[in-house]
Amino acid sequence: MARIGRALLERLSNEGVQGPFITIMVNTNVSPQGVEKDQIKIKNFMKKAKARFGKRYPDQNWEPFQEKLDDLLNDRAFFRNATTSVAIILTAEETYIHRLSIRVDEQYYVGDTPYLLAIIKNAQFNYRYYLMALNRDSMDLYFMSNKKLSEVELPSDAPTDLETALGTEITGGGSDFRSGLGYHSGNPKDEEVNIDWNNYYQAIDNFLRNELENEEKVPLYLFALSENQTTFKKNAKYNYYDPTIAITRSPAQLSIQEMEEETGPITDELSKREIAEYKKLIERKSFDQIADIKQAAALGRVDQFFIATSNLQENFGENPEEEYDWRQVLNTTARDVLRNSGDVFVLDQDDAPGEKSLYATLRY
Repeated sequence: MARIGRALLERLSNEGVQGPFITIMVNTNVSPQGVEKDQIKIKNFMKKAKARFGKRYPDQNWEPFQEKLDDLLNDRAFFRNATTSVAIILTAEETYIHRLSIRVDEQYYVGDTPYLLAIIKNAQFNYRYYLMALNRDSMDLYFMSNKKLSEVELPSDAPTDLETALGTEITGGGSDFRSGLGYHSGNPKDEEVNIDWNNYYQAIDNFLRNELENEEKVPLYLFALSENQTTFKKNAKYNYYDPTIAITRSPAQLSIQEMEEETGPITDELSKREIAEYKKLIERKSFDQIADIKQAAALGRVDQFFIATSNLQENFGENPEEEYDWRQVLNTTARDVLRNSGDVFVLDQDDAPGEKSLYATLRY
């Protein structure tokens, strides 16, 4: 789950981006009143960041940061495209916008590294997969990323419906199908209907295996009635189709937003499996004290670093300065783990190995 945080670090490194960095995390709104409040929050954080910047980097010029913030505040598109929250990362040369799908503890951060923990937490239990809406005589393909479902644009000859897939090979049952509904008829055409049904699903499977680009090997799950799931499973040879997880409901006549709202059980099951794997790590050689973890991370010894959310006091707790410094330690340690190809996780403490507030498995 550290892929996004590591990708951000690699991007900054590859582009030769130099700090210091100003990071501002805010929850966002789309209403006119909400946008105004967001603007005020960002301005207030920037004032605080300016004061801290002056103390930490007295020889650096603040004006380039202020200019970039002013440009952002005047950019209507930035506020129109609001997601649940956003990370604004500024350097003297560049502005980076990282949209998030979770609510964050609103804050600012000044340092040699951008604030990564919320970005990592956003990636936690945030799965990428294909979702196929499958009826007896039609299918649509969607892709889930950052908890948003989007339709996959397929070529004109893709088997999106039975007629396109089978053409003249239809045995005669095609016209008797009802999208998403079971076929329960004593009609002698039943056998022909089943032949078409199986042939159609074989055509879909052939398309997935031979035409669908999937270099990242993300899984495919079905959104379909149970009988359609059963029949597709019998015909499926696609390596990345996982029949153990599915949404058992007809997708017929559902909007993409309605289907997105139904995907919760997929996230729940994938999260359950992931947490179960974390629990097994308690047997690994490890550290659970920050001094040990910090040193091991700098030396590239940390394979996986777990940070429980109990380490992060909401609204910086009763002592904001102390909390700010503590987050700097955690953020810098996370950066060192990522730079050395380790993984970082920000979890509820109940989900962490041994329910420890800090836990790092070691490579050696």
